[in-house]
Parts: sequence; structure tokens; C-alpha cells
Amino acid sequence: MQEVKTSILTLEQQKRLSLSGVSSVDAFTESEIRLTVNGKKVRIGGSKLKVLSFSEGTGNFTASGEVVSIRFGAGNTLGKLLK
Repeated sequence: MQEVKTSILTLEQQKRLSLSGVSSVDAFTESEIRLTVNGKKVRIGGSKLKVLSFSEGTGNFTASGEVVSIRFGAGNTLGKLLK
């Protein structure tokens, strides 16, 4: 049986994001952060984005800025929920 890994996303007032289960921070700019979470790609879009912390050991990640979209994999997005 394949192990199911849990990932928890918390977004506070579109200004602070916390995510667990992150295996790597692949790239980041002020407008986009790219992560790998439990083997899947995640893109966070916005402005003035800043990586606050990332622990490779625990998989905990935090960022701040104006978050306007969160895209999982090839196209699932939470952007419409954030308006």
C-alpha cells in the first residue's frame, strides 16, 4: 500500500502563506514562487512575494506578500477563490 502524505496550506488575509510537505523551493521572484510538494509542482503568484523560511528537514515553508493565485500541478488553481 502506498503511503499518503499530508500537506497543509494556510493563507492569512492573502498576505502570509504557510505550507507543509514542501520538498524543495525550485525558484522564486517577487511575482512567483515555485515549489515541489509531495512530488507535485505548486506555483504561488502575486506581488512583493518573499520567502520567509523553508526547512528541508521538516518540509515547512512560509512566505509573505500579496498572494493572488496558487496553482497545483498542471492547472488546478485557487486564484478564483482569492478574489
